[in-house]
Amino acid sequence: MEKVELAVIGGSGFYSWPELENSDSLSLVTPFGSPSERIVIGELAGKKCAFLARHGLGHRLNPAEVNYRANLFAMKMLGAKTLISVVAVGSLKEEIHPTDLVIPDQYVDNTFKREKTFFADGIAAHVSLAQPTCPRYTAQAHKTALQMELRVHNGGTYFNMEGPQFSSLAESLLYRQFGFSVIGMTQGVEAKLARELEMCFLPLAFVTDYDCWHQGAEVVSTEMIIRNLQLTVNSAKKMILEISSSLPIGQCDCGNALAGAIVTDPDCIPEETRRKLALVISRYL
Repeated sequence: MEKVELAVIGGSGFYSWPELENSDSLSLVTPFGSPSERIVIGELAGKKCAFLARHGLGHRLNPAEVNYRANLFAMKMLGAKTLISVVAVGSLKEEIHPTDLVIPDQYVDNTFKREKTFFADGIAAHVSLAQPTCPRYTAQAHKTALQMELRVHNGGTYFNMEGPQFSSLAESLLYRQFGFSVIGMTQGVEAKLARELEMCFLPLAFVTDYDCWHQGAEVVSTEMIIRNLQLTVNSAKKMILEISSSLPIGQCDCGNALAGAIVTDPDCIPEETRRKLALVISRYL
């Protein structure tokens, strides 16, 4: 199987990447099912890159229907050590404007219909999420965004709602009282799973709206999100190109996230579960 150095998952409005050179696509089946779409593999700044449309081509899957475990495990199967997650979000702060870029460093996950861990069926592990994103890559992304003269906010809390409905006004006002920076429906779950897979996780959250709390702004709609996201997709692609050209050598501590996290006695782990997770756990057992 062809190995890649970088994995990118694109969200609403970011369904394809024709700029990838020498690209081809493949279907993968993981121990956790099939990813949202065929994975496109191509070259970016001379490095192998894998791209996946989170919601599938044509945006067929709502946020709760996405098989996050299959999406990320497929990237792990391809050898990716770094995952860049591109999402559309709503702003919960006046100073964070539509079309701005936010690089979150914290998450509050309020979803309840997602599979959020690879560790089940006879094995338990508890990874730390105190620092859910990769410090090296977020620093590089912030530097790149400034060089591109983007309006960028380095850090902030992403509130992961369940959806697929947008917030009520009461909910939106409540989230603001908690001090959250942005609101979305997908990325918090990916941050958890990426940590369990020991991948460096870089979130790029592009603001499309003010949710519904802002009295002077248009009420959020799907049309507004797609319209504003289309303005930022090219920026996302250019950013990822620049980041790819300066990928740090070797992996940081993200690559050891499972060290000490597996609490199950190895003799008690079912053989089927061992096989399913061998890609991740073999060096610890």
